[in-house]
Amino acid sequence: MKLTILGCYAATPRTLSNPTSQVLEIKNKVFLIDCAEGTQVQLRKSKVKFSKISHIFISHLHGDHFYGLIGLISTFMLLNRENDLHVYGPKGIKEIILLQLKFSGSYTGYNLYFHELEATQSETIYEDDKVLVKTIPLSHRIYTNGFLFQEKNTERKLNIEAVEKFQIDKVYFNKIKSGGDITLDDGTIISNTQLSFNPDPAKSYAYCSDTMYNENIVPIIENANYLYHESTFLESEAHLSERTMHSTAKQAATIALKANVKNLILGHYSTRYGNLQLFKEEAQTIFPNVLLADDGKEFEIE
Repeated sequence: MKLTILGCYAATPRTLSNPTSQVLEIKNKVFLIDCAEGTQVQLRKSKVKFSKISHIFISHLHGDHFYGLIGLISTFMLLNRENDLHVYGPKGIKEIILLQLKFSGSYTGYNLYFHELEATQSETIYEDDKVLVKTIPLSHRIYTNGFLFQEKNTERKLNIEAVEKFQIDKVYFNKIKSGGDITLDDGTIISNTQLSFNPDPAKSYAYCSDTMYNENIVPIIENANYLYHESTFLESEAHLSERTMHSTAKQAATIALKANVKNLILGHYSTRYGNLQLFKEEAQTIFPNVLLADDGKEFEIE
């Protein structure tokens, strides 16, 4: 699982920083999380292939989280995209995008599906045989969700020495990985536990965009390998976080501690601060494993 930060600053684009967008690569799938202005350029810089993006998750309808979406959808059209595109976001996102396409005389040559969200409780919004995605209801000025991405590790690992010892043909490898026993030519049954190891522990990534301090999310994100939590302000400006319904670095660290996550990534910094290390130092007074997001930075989620 690999996370690439395309942009992680609050509110407005600048020459040296970008508002929120991320790419998560998980089980050979590429998920785009939020899509602010400048996302396309950042995707190019990070060498992410546009054609691999089939699912886009939008946390809320503030401009610094989705104003780049219509541009990306239009670029997909210019690139003669044929694969389906699925967009998950708050109710209203379909109307906004289709209105922009309508009045610009544009269209898509590919199927564009909108999955509009309204629930105030966590729900599963995407699932296949390898990945599960749930919403994380957040507390912001408008309807907002974070997203929990979870691997589904059900495939067992081959015990190569055992497979070679019993001279088992490669055609049976998938059966072994799926948990099946093997019957040899002489009728001997070799149990799966002799031929394979338990799967690697499933990894998870929790993305919490704009939100005020909210302990209700703790059970949803509990034990996540990595938590990205907004930290727009430092405690010295806590009064602003209350008014704007954002979080401080200390509050983000408190959520990480209560949820027993392994690592905390801070982001969505207000551009009033010139030294990001202040965020890390403040958070580490509460929670030890703190990392700082920055544009273009990559994290291997282990």
